Amino acid sequence: MRLSTVIMPIYRWSEGREIWRRAEDLGFHTAYTYDHLSWRSMRDAPWYGAVPTLAAAACATERIRLGTLVTSPNFRHPVTLAKELLTVDDVSDGRLTVGIGVGGSGFDATALGQEAWTPKERADRFDEFLPLLDKLLTQDATTERGEYYSAVEARNIPGCVQQPRVPFYVAATGPRGIRLAAEYGQGWITYGSPRGQDNTPVDQAPDVIAAQLAKLRTACEARGRDFASIDKVLMEGSTVEKPLESLDAFVDWAGTYQRLGITEIVIHWPVPGSVFEADLAVFEKIAAEGPAQLGH
Repeated sequence: MRLSTVIMPIYRWSEGREIWRRAEDLGFHTAYTYDHLSWRSMRDAPWYGAVPTLAAAACATERIRLGTLVTSPNFRHPVTLAKELLTVDDVSDGRLTVGIGVGGSGFDATALGQEAWTPKERADRFDEFLPLLDKLLTQDATTERGEYYSAVEARNIPGCVQQPRVPFYVAATGPRGIRLAAEYGQGWITYGSPRGQDNTPVDQAPDVIAAQLAKLRTACEARGRDFASIDKVLMEGSTVEKPLESLDAFVDWAGTYQRLGITEIVIHWPVPGSVFEADLAVFEKIAAEGPAQLGH
């Protein structure tokens, strides 16, 4: 099992640079960042753009993979997003992973002046967004007209460093999203129950993930795709489980999901005074010793 982290884009780069470098030194497989314009309780605090942050992190590091967790159609268009991803993939020399999903109903959903989309409307848009982004990143020139997104002679030359394109990790819990993950994803991401952490008792949380994995397996079988070919990523922090309280707590928690078939765990870099508050010393001990105890 791989261990990764997500670093909030909240730091002036003079400070953030050292955090991203520390993540690499600790041996994390990937360091992700949230791709939002603002986020929940952090809306009125410092918050920087995900793509420029990843480009800067690519220049400050050498080995660690970098990624979005996750980008979405809420304020993105496939044509402009493809150009930005192509660039970060080049700057990082092929270390970019694109976590991508339908988006939510938070501040991003209305920041451009639009009405918030319903879950069905978000899914409808994602059905166009993801296939078009795939084409843009695998073709020199793309022309396609859709109901929601179009590209007219959009050029993406010379293409991605990673071939045929940067890997997509699709965040999905519903049937349409899971189908897209099976079709386009090199990885699949779950945050746990889509109903939120308060609705799932600790002892039932693994059952939720097991059911989602079963749906992903079914979707892969329907496409004739090997279920093992997709990375399965679990994001910490969206359930009532408390895996960052100690190394033992983490190993017990991660081991449970490893046995279910999760291949990558992502834990939040501690942010004091926030929902991501945690003991940094414990966090670093988990990073240093956790993978070995899980048999990485």
